[in-house]
Amino acid sequence: MTDVRKTEDVVWSGEWVAERLGVELVEDGGPEGGGPEGGGTEAGGAGAEGAAGPGPLKELLGLALRRNPKRAHLLVSNVLGKHVPQHPSVIWRSGYDLGVRVRELLGPDEAARAVVLGYAETATGLGHSVADGLALAPYLHSTRRPVPGVERAGGFEESHSHATSHLLLPEDPRLLAGDGALVLVDDEFSTGNTVLNTIRDLHESFPRERYVIVALVDMRGPDDRARLDAFARDLGARVDLIALASGTVRLPADVLAKGQALVARHETEAPAPVPAPGGGRAPVTRVDLGWPAGVPDGGRHGFTAAHRARLDAALPDMAERVAAALPDAARRVLVLGFEELMYAPLALGVALERRVGRGLGAGGAGGAGGADGAAGVRGGGALAVGGGGALAVGSGGVPAAGGGGDGVEVRYSTTTRSPVLAVDDPGYAIRTRLVFPAHDDPADGPGPRYAYNVAGGGFDAIVAVVDSAADTERLHAADGLLAQLSAHTGQVLLAVVPSYVPSSVPPYDPSHAPDLADADARTTPTTPERPSSVLPDPLRGPAFSSYAPDDVGWLLQDLSDVTLEAPTEEREEAIQSGGAHYAESLPVEYQPSPRYQELFRAALDASAARIAQAVGTVTETVLAERASRDGTGRPVLVSLARAGTPVGVLMRRWAQHRRGLDLPHYAVSIVRGRGIDANALRWLAAHHDPADVVFVDGWTGKGAITRELVAAIEEFEAAGGAHGFDPAVAVLADPGSCVRTYGTREDFLIPSACLNSTVSGLISRTVLRADLVGPDDFHGAKFYRDLADADVSGDFVDAISARFDEVADAVDVQVKELLAADRAPTWEGWAAVERISEEYGIHDVNLVKPGVGETTRVLLRRVPWKILARQGAGADLDHVRLLAEQRGVPVEEVAELPYTCVGLIHPKYTRGATGADGKAVAGA
Repeated sequence: MTDVRKTEDVVWSGEWVAERLGVELVEDGGPEGGGPEGGGTEAGGAGAEGAAGPGPLKELLGLALRRNPKRAHLLVSNVLGKHVPQHPSVIWRSGYDLGVRVRELLGPDEAARAVVLGYAETATGLGHSVADGLALAPYLHSTRRPVPGVERAGGFEESHSHATSHLLLPEDPRLLAGDGALVLVDDEFSTGNTVLNTIRDLHESFPRERYVIVALVDMRGPDDRARLDAFARDLGARVDLIALASGTVRLPADVLAKGQALVARHETEAPAPVPAPGGGRAPVTRVDLGWPAGVPDGGRHGFTAAHRARLDAALPDMAERVAAALPDAARRVLVLGFEELMYAPLALGVALERRVGRGLGAGGAGGAGGADGAAGVRGGGALAVGGGGALAVGSGGVPAAGGGGDGVEVRYSTTTRSPVLAVDDPGYAIRTRLVFPAHDDPADGPGPRYAYNVAGGGFDAIVAVVDSAADTERLHAADGLLAQLSAHTGQVLLAVVPSYVPSSVPPYDPSHAPDLADADARTTPTTPERPSSVLPDPLRGPAFSSYAPDDVGWLLQDLSDVTLEAPTEEREEAIQSGGAHYAESLPVEYQPSPRYQELFRAALDASAARIAQAVGTVTETVLAERASRDGTGRPVLVSLARAGTPVGVLMRRWAQHRRGLDLPHYAVSIVRGRGIDANALRWLAAHHDPADVVFVDGWTGKGAITRELVAAIEEFEAAGGAHGFDPAVAVLADPGSCVRTYGTREDFLIPSACLNSTVSGLISRTVLRADLVGPDDFHGAKFYRDLADADVSGDFVDAISARFDEVADAVDVQVKELLAADRAPTWEGWAAVERISEEYGIHDVNLVKPGVGETTRVLLRRVPWKILARQGAGADLDHVRLLAEQRGVPVEEVAELPYTCVGLIHPKYTRGATGADGKAVAGA
């Protein structure tokens, strides 16, 4: 297996490209070892401060080839943290020390009025670190992610990039309007075109007298240097340049054609990265960082010194949370950022390194770079080692890692949009490549994304850090980033930073441009990265529900802090009198007695295999139906909360266990008489093909919800909603013969029907009330955290999942039979309910609840009148008989009953229909 850590002591990680294309890196020999002038010039000219010693180009840079028609080679930085995993402290200190040098160049007064602007995507973290070194300067970085509702303050083009358009989206356009220096930060300064475009565009709207360009390396040729001098004179502004090292890249005339041919040949030959030993995939665990409210996730909309102070204060606790989640045996950990989100994970990596880490060790990393970026110490070179964990600066001006120790070795890099050839050779900077789909719904459409030198990195754990706008189903998909990472490490931790969108600010008034130092005191509350009309992402455990986050995403709003419970008799009176809808309040959660809990456990033990077979049957039927329709067999499961949710979780687990499929699963609200949550449908249509959605429920009674769903989808489409949703429902049990896709049509006990929230992830019934649910809101529900001690949701799912293998053969036989059979619904259950309603003088089918599951609900949540039980029904009704006994409800045995049992809600309910003890009366 490739080990990107191993490299020969004297191999430069650009040797492979240099030999094949004739590319040369030439150190600059100007004054101070830097640029041609060694310092700044007066206004109307350009100057270069240069590096503070011999330019360590080959320690800072390697070479690779990219699939880009504009430029064949790629300078791969060993201290940027984009393509090459490096110690986070080394990366941060590279930018920080550059910022200190800018502060020294400007002087304290002018430095306090400066603004730092970084370039997306590669320099967003570098620019932020430079701003740290300047101490008081606010920071903004360009972005390729448009944010609805945020006004664009500027933009520019990056001519050599594969994705050229940059946007400037400051929270307050006045950020760019001061008279202090503008500090522009990029990872490399090559032709200078990007910086010229930026300065030209911004100078028209926000003219200033001074600009400072900061880069890790200055690689301009003589013509480009002269062009910048002329540009500064024409502009009438001073332009200074600071870099760690400077030099030039010498390219043969035919380098582009040769490079493209080399890429084409090696891409066809390149093997896929070999997964880590042991096979299988590592678990993925969410870590709640406890990100401080009001602190932006980065500089996309501006980041002030006040934000920096609050983030610094919170970082030790966040690092502690990550450290606590790491495997005990982890000795090498990667913190992996996400495209433009570079600084937040970098700061976390530095804090984690301080908490658990160790530095490069007394002898350096060996070699002159290597694919893991651990550039070694050559002749007292750039990455010399400081003692005792302190950071030191080597003679070349590049920060050194801390001292050695027995702790965890922490590295940092990020994912990227940039396509680069991977070659498994010690003399090449990009040894391995992981490819996965974009997962943040980019404005320019879907496409591949990359993580370099992660596979083969020997990482015991990977901490993937994304913002909430990128925490999508594509991230969690079978071919997504998390799945790719889990094949190459022992543990994946997912940390999600809340995406930040600015609140409204006053319109820009040039006559009232603020002192930017004073602006540091302003903080803005964080809001999700979307305008108010855009729906939020699904809720997930453990923040909402006790299910694992990958088990289900709840398309609901959290009403946990709202008092919604009412006594059962009051709810029933209001519902039957027409004064309230059942979805406007919640029943008080039934707390089972010890005897009832014993019945649940016994029922689960007795029926686990039977239910597992039904789960397997309905799941395989769904997959077969989907495969025959579009050939994919990869549906999106959407359970009807809450009875359908445990079934959806089990179906997802069956598909994962038996087929290796990672099916998306959501839970949505549907309310009898009110329809399905239309906003949930809109969210689903925005993130998935509606034709892929399969609605899931627990069981059918008389088929009321099945009919409700058909009508709701028709209404949704008629109102202009997306077309393509199939209103058919897949259920575990279909005793009413109301659907085509089911696990069984027998009416038997499904233990999840025995309890309420404690078997459904601690989530309440869904709530739809006008004062709580607005036109742009999901329906609501409560998370009963206080019932955690009684929660059996995980026990239920685990007990049934444990039986999957033993029922697999029976499932295969049953599915073949079902697919060959006539499964058309007969609606026998509906006819039976109508008959019972008339026979017992109820005259309202809504008060007749057929089947074991629905009867249990009547006893737990409504005011029952009587229970009809099929003669000879056995253990399936033990819990029903116990509940009926506890509530004083008669159980009447009936010889001819199409269901195992039927629950009848009291048909003429008033407060006088119960005794003083609240028990139902025996007659009407």
